[in-house]
Amino acid sequence: MKLALVATCLFGLEKLLGEEIDAMGWKRLDTMDGRVTFEGELSDIPKANIHLRLAEHVFVLLGKFPATTFDQLFEGVRGLPWEEWIGKLDAFPVKGHAIKSKLFSVPDCQSIVKKAVVSRLSEKYGVKWFAETEAKYQIEFFLFKDVASLMIDTSGVPLHKRGYRPASGAAPLRETLAAALALTSRPREDVLFWDPMCGSGTIAIEAAQILANRAPGLGRSFAAEAFSQIPQRAWADAREAAEAAVKRNADFEVYASDIDENILDVTYENALRAGVEEYINIFQADARKIQKLDRRGTVVCNPPYGERLMTPAEAEQLYRDMGKAFSALAPWQIYIITSHPQFERFYGQRADKVRKLYNGMIPCFLYQYFRPKNK
Repeated sequence: MKLALVATCLFGLEKLLGEEIDAMGWKRLDTMDGRVTFEGELSDIPKANIHLRLAEHVFVLLGKFPATTFDQLFEGVRGLPWEEWIGKLDAFPVKGHAIKSKLFSVPDCQSIVKKAVVSRLSEKYGVKWFAETEAKYQIEFFLFKDVASLMIDTSGVPLHKRGYRPASGAAPLRETLAAALALTSRPREDVLFWDPMCGSGTIAIEAAQILANRAPGLGRSFAAEAFSQIPQRAWADAREAAEAAVKRNADFEVYASDIDENILDVTYENALRAGVEEYINIFQADARKIQKLDRRGTVVCNPPYGERLMTPAEAEQLYRDMGKAFSALAPWQIYIITSHPQFERFYGQRADKVRKLYNGMIPCFLYQYFRPKNK
């Protein structure tokens, strides 16, 4: 059975997420800010949840229709085949978003969607009251420019919560964004990957999982494991295939260092839970004093923004120091993410490329230095 599946992501990651979907062999149907729609089958729901590094949720799209009035919304929702997914005893809470639409009140839309689903299921099951005591089918609506998309969430807990990071540093970077930074830097076995401001280790861990071809969702569960439509065998097969694809003898090295020695135990524990501790060299070091090794290398880091860990003036001085220290690492490639809009001024060098990204709702810029200075 062909399904339309929607993978949502942080703004700015749509292109990379689309490339992930392409690499899995799925057909992309549509791309817009924060989401990629693609074609799949029931057996692809486990695969997408387990493998997609950049997705926040994977939804089943039940339908799309114009909705400029509450009547249109009610009738459109009521016309969808909810009974194909939701059983007589299953729970079906509703949440959603409305952007650039005439129907902008989310609570009102939630109420209308819930009533419409109840109306549909009441007709199909011949009951008027639903206990909602069994499997949870989270309904999500998305109203954008007066078009309603109605979906069921298959992920549950957001996919950036891999399960390896119950504790983190004072300024955590979302795992999906860390994976995007690592992917952008094109990690390779013959190039040292180094995060000299590793904090709880998220960037280094995501890079190691990429290099080891370890699927990000191997260590967690998903909402759709309770869905009667998806055989448990499909989940088992997807996990077994993902485990078999891990490179057990991968030959690469990742460095994770930080000036704060106290955070490094957390870094190690996270790497251990993520299954990549053997590939990561974790040690205390001041990023402003790191020395280039006699090999190819890439530095990827998330320095303080001057909001939670430092004052703005302290962060700006750090950027000046980084500019001096990192210039001695040439021709290594450098990737730095920060929300400071004048980072290049303090760092002392214009980036070869700047990409706008979001860490949750915080707008950030990824400054990329990959060309030799004399070119």
